[in-house]
Amino acid sequence: MPQVSALFRHPVKGFTPEACDELVVQADGRVAGDRVLAFRFASAVTPESRDGLAYWPKSRGLALMDFPSLARLRVRYDHTALRVTITDDGGRTLVDAALDDQGRRRLEDAVTAFVADSPEASRLDAEGVLPLRLVGDGRTSRFQDRPRGFVSLHGAASVQALDAAVPASVDDRRFRSNVVVTGTAPWDELGWSGRVRVGDVLFDVQAPIARCTAIMANPDTGDRDARLLRVLTKEFDQQAPTLGILLLPASGESGTVRLGDEVTLAPASERVSH
Repeated sequence: MPQVSALFRHPVKGFTPEACDELVVQADGRVAGDRVLAFRFASAVTPESRDGLAYWPKSRGLALMDFPSLARLRVRYDHTALRVTITDDGGRTLVDAALDDQGRRRLEDAVTAFVADSPEASRLDAEGVLPLRLVGDGRTSRFQDRPRGFVSLHGAASVQALDAAVPASVDDRRFRSNVVVTGTAPWDELGWSGRVRVGDVLFDVQAPIARCTAIMANPDTGDRDARLLRVLTKEFDQQAPTLGILLLPASGESGTVRLGDEVTLAPASERVSH
């Protein structure tokens, strides 16, 4: 029986995932505490609109797609105290600050200094990038890559198949999914449709996840050490580089997903077509 083997949320968009024992799935289809903060470029002072929803495209702020060195930073977020601690890959604390005005400026300065000393430093020279601004109230999940949000899921076997195809080490963190499932064959989840139950939460399957260059960044070093987009299309005969699926809670329900929860495709009576 497939079951949940790992759960992640990403308090700061584009930064370190936080492994969790459980995730609260909100009725709006987002995970509580996931992408509640983001470092946006100076010119992105207001969100854009797409499909009638507020939307902060990742091209308008710090994201692994264009700043792979961010993977070297480790983020701890205290969602009760609204406090962010950022350390580098050597364990040195770069900044530890609350989300008040002064703390936000300290966080912005520390991250700007880090990027300025990284291989992506020249990207800061583009018009409208500086000064970076830390946006988000620290509670509202709103900086997902898609306006609708979604909960993301992939099978561990799919990642293992990809890992076996390249010299570099490839693990679940590269794909920044919320839910990782074991007990399925490689790529099985790409064929799911209708509804799937994860523990107590019934989800509607929405679509496969087309991937960007973010997955090429090693989650420990920030080096682009694997040409995974090409491997997915050439070695696994995909039309577009794809790994994982998007989910929405059925009928706007909310609930909690926990490590070890069983994952089952809903019976035909509970399925819907998309």
